[in-house]
Amino acid sequence: MYKYFSSRALRWMQTMTFAIQEINKRSDLLPQLKLGFHIRDSCDDIPVSLRASLLLVNGQPERSSRAESVKGDNETEKKDGFNSGCSAVQTTVSSVIIGDAASGVSMALLRTLGSFHIPLVSYFASCSCLSNQKEFPTFMRTMPSDAFQIRALARLVSYFGWTWVGVIGVESDYARFAIELFLQESVQYGVCAAYTHFYPVTLNQQALDELLDIIQMASSKVIINFSGESELQGILAEIRRRNVTGLQWIASEAWATAKSLWAKFGDLLTGTLGFAIRRADVIPELKEHLTNLKPSSIHKSAFLAEFWEELFHCRLNESVNSHSHKGDNYFDRLPCKGTEDLNDVYSPYSDVTQLRVSYNVYKAVYLVAHALHDMSNCKAGLGPFLNDTCADPKNFKPWQLIYYMKRAKFSALGEKINFDQNGDPIASYDLINWQKNPDGSLYLVKVGFYDASSPAGRSLVIKDSVIQWPVGKQASRSVCSDSCPPGFRIARRKGEPICCFDCVPCTEGEISNKTDSLECLRCSEESWPNNLRDHCIPKAIEFLSYHEVMGIVLCVISVLGACTSLSILAIFLTYKDTPLVRANNMELSFLLLVFLAVCFLVGLLFIGEPSDWLCRIRYPAFGISFALCISCLLAKTLVVLMAFRSTLPGNNVMKWFGPDQQRASVLLGTCIQVLICLIWMLTYPPYANNNTNYHSAIIIMECAAGSEVGFWCVLGYIGFLACMCFLMAFLARKLPDNFNEAKFITFSMLIFFAVWITFIPVYVSTAGKYTEAIHIFAILASAFALLFCIFAPKCYIIILKPEKNSKKNMMQR
Repeated sequence: MYKYFSSRALRWMQTMTFAIQEINKRSDLLPQLKLGFHIRDSCDDIPVSLRASLLLVNGQPERSSRAESVKGDNETEKKDGFNSGCSAVQTTVSSVIIGDAASGVSMALLRTLGSFHIPLVSYFASCSCLSNQKEFPTFMRTMPSDAFQIRALARLVSYFGWTWVGVIGVESDYARFAIELFLQESVQYGVCAAYTHFYPVTLNQQALDELLDIIQMASSKVIINFSGESELQGILAEIRRRNVTGLQWIASEAWATAKSLWAKFGDLLTGTLGFAIRRADVIPELKEHLTNLKPSSIHKSAFLAEFWEELFHCRLNESVNSHSHKGDNYFDRLPCKGTEDLNDVYSPYSDVTQLRVSYNVYKAVYLVAHALHDMSNCKAGLGPFLNDTCADPKNFKPWQLIYYMKRAKFSALGEKINFDQNGDPIASYDLINWQKNPDGSLYLVKVGFYDASSPAGRSLVIKDSVIQWPVGKQASRSVCSDSCPPGFRIARRKGEPICCFDCVPCTEGEISNKTDSLECLRCSEESWPNNLRDHCIPKAIEFLSYHEVMGIVLCVISVLGACTSLSILAIFLTYKDTPLVRANNMELSFLLLVFLAVCFLVGLLFIGEPSDWLCRIRYPAFGISFALCISCLLAKTLVVLMAFRSTLPGNNVMKWFGPDQQRASVLLGTCIQVLICLIWMLTYPPYANNNTNYHSAIIIMECAAGSEVGFWCVLGYIGFLACMCFLMAFLARKLPDNFNEAKFITFSMLIFFAVWITFIPVYVSTAGKYTEAIHIFAILASAFALLFCIFAPKCYIIILKPEKNSKKNMMQR
């Protein structure tokens, strides 16, 4: 017993008869020929289809209530309607078969009929496997290949950000090839299958439980289903029984416009999206052809009789139908009244608002007609076959017909129809959204389209604003892992699909400026990531500036120190004739004060933006100025030592250490430092350097020493002079206090050593403006130590204790 009667399939069959009648009425297409047809019910079953197709191609008779025929005018019998298949004997061989709707059945037919070379034109078989012309050379279709639909589906789920989808399908070649293609195509769009599952055509409770368990356990709420409407009914019923909600269905073209599902499962299917094959807005007069049926004229047609009796739940007199699909006893039904009218009830059979598969049937008939027409127009001697012969339109071979079919180009309802080398039409789909009307009925809304002939970037167009979703107003989220925002990169999880990953922050110095970056990009040497690490920004430039607090403070102290030195010099010049000034080697004191003022001002060279010329001035200026100061101190200490030694009887050493010799010693001590600096500047001088190694986010503008040996030689020579000075002062520490500066020089040298010994490790361990600040601090601290330790006691006496500034006091022991 047949368990399912398809009103849609009956409309497809009636569309074929309508197209044949329409062609037979035309005078511009096949004027010398008339088309006839045989109709067999395949029951969507391979054995039944094979038996029926073999009968068609062999011309063997069949007695069946499921077979009907009409012959064209060129045959022995002409009829306008159907005849009863019960007693008719069919002996005419069919030259072309239009069908089957199912891909699996079509494949079986092609493998069986291959030796006959019978062309097979399918109006609904979409499996990409059928495009293999080496295996199926006689196959053509008006239905686009699944290869295009799968590409469109992958683009669709990627468009809405659904990277984690469930994929299910019925156990068939159609679903297996489609799912395999989807898994391959989706990779390039970053879409993964949370699960793939095949279920049998006949769904039992065990199969349903297995499928529903998978759906409920998975985190994905988006399901792509490759099946027909009949298989989906059982699944939806189980989903309702388990109260599973929030699913976003993606329909394959096989059920994208199956309105029959809405009556029972509209609440579960609201928001469904799917690609439907191109729709014909209208096929003129088809509606009238479909609805112009009366009980008196259809009771002998098995297909129409079964449809009529099922639709109106009655029984036709003398009907050839004996099948019931609603669980009742057929023979208990009341007879049909004869007043039933298809216009009074809704049926998918008479619904012409979604002429998609019907349009494919219409085009398939016209494909055969135009191929025959082209065959009829062949001119003798210019034919495409052996010896330039033509085929006889009234007695041709099937392989001759397929030749013309594959080259056919024609128009149907304003659309230009042609085929590629695989016998496939150019793919074009409407994106359909299942929406609920206020009255509860289904409204199939076109919310976009996919055109395979358009450039890749414009092939898919979607109108988001008109889509109705299953839950709320926005598309459901269906991802294994949330997208990685800018500033992060994707880290794949070992052993899991590519859609499952962790988000890892970009490492120091790297950014990612887009969502779901696979790698982070390293910033240039002059730039650095911002806090979010989503773009590079120019690095901060650091140097000791006159405009910052630390620079201003050091600048003020340097100037203050220089002014203090010059002020003390002014005091000494004013009181130059006093015993205290004269007794402490006035000339060297004056020179020392001038050189100390220079030392204070040298600190200013370490402030400001470094440049090559500034770097080559600051280090020699620092080294030479301190060499001058300490040389003066060394000379002063030697004078003290020599002065007291010359007081011994017979010792006349002071004549060898007069003013000229003192100046010469200062000059000699300084010249050695000048020579060191000169060699340094000529070999590997200091230079301005942008240092990015110490702190990656900052460009430190600094003066590189150039030759480290040169720098440490300058510093070392100053240390050598300081050691000599300290040694001399230490030897003179017990000389008479009133004439002796030795203890003050000794104390100043101790501070000098403390400052510079502390300076060395700090200088080596820091960088940037803090290095320069430490250097300035060391200069200022050591200069102030010399200034105050040596001259502060003298200024105290000169200004505050003038009574002590006398020769008598100076001569006291």
